[in-house]
Amino acid sequence: MQHRSEVEAADALKYAYEQIRAEIGKVIIGQDEVIKFVLISIFSNGHCLLVGVPGLAKTLLVQTVAQVLDLDFKRIQFTPDLMPSDIIGAEILGEDRNFKFIPGPVFSNIILADEINRTPPKTQAALLEAMQEKAVTAAGVTHKLSKPFFVLATQNPIEQEGTYPLPEAQLDRFMFNVALNYPSFKEELQVVKNTTSTHQVTVNKQLNAEQIIYFQQLVRNIPVTDNVLEYAVKLVSKTRPDSEFATPQVKRLLNWGAGPRASQFLILGAKCHAVLNGKYSPDIEDVRAVAKPILSHRIVRSYHAEAEGLSAGDIIEQLF
Repeated sequence: MQHRSEVEAADALKYAYEQIRAEIGKVIIGQDEVIKFVLISIFSNGHCLLVGVPGLAKTLLVQTVAQVLDLDFKRIQFTPDLMPSDIIGAEILGEDRNFKFIPGPVFSNIILADEINRTPPKTQAALLEAMQEKAVTAAGVTHKLSKPFFVLATQNPIEQEGTYPLPEAQLDRFMFNVALNYPSFKEELQVVKNTTSTHQVTVNKQLNAEQIIYFQQLVRNIPVTDNVLEYAVKLVSKTRPDSEFATPQVKRLLNWGAGPRASQFLILGAKCHAVLNGKYSPDIEDVRAVAKPILSHRIVRSYHAEAEGLSAGDIIEQLF
């Protein structure tokens, strides 16, 4: 893409975002918040964890996003017998008696890790290493992954039997943890009407890989004022029971707070949120807009919070 002023580029990203939303809206009815956070995490070069019951169109959403952004897409169904080599690939002995690396499904732009909590920690760790390093190592050789690289993992909140919940350190790799809710009555009527007829929808490609990488760089270049930076870091510090900013309420309700990665994601998410809303620099409102899905999986509630029925979201509301 040719060089343009950052203001023009920010306007171009806002326009592209609106076009992408319109195309996704042809297929996905409702779920506006979810779509917004998935797109913010792509433009912020982060990853996203979706938590929702089966049948809420999680797979369809990711397929549609990949189509509209003209990116390669692979779906990995996580099962208890899935091995790390089923994700990253393996060395096999070729006809010439030499070993060669056969890439696994992780070598794609968008990965849907379906029901990530159904597979043992060893296999989860293989994917999470790829997410962090943007590369995989097999037989001592490092293989770089495609760019852009985005993992959208889904987790089923029910049927916890036979599941392996992601540890806090691994949850921390995800920029957002987004809860999917059931559609409204009106939305569900529309979904059923569309999916039980011969109704066919064609979505048009809006961006390509090169443009997405350009916009990811643009988001990082957005200026941010010191007061917004301080607000974000202080908000994260408030979640840590032993911090100077922690209130007596936080000390009582939380056992563990968010780490520095949360502060980084708050600023990146706020920058992207600002641009998508026609601003050229984030303010405190932008930080608040992305705070819940960034902080909710990084704080560990105490016995008191659980006894009082307070969710992570309720506690984050109190921090504001």
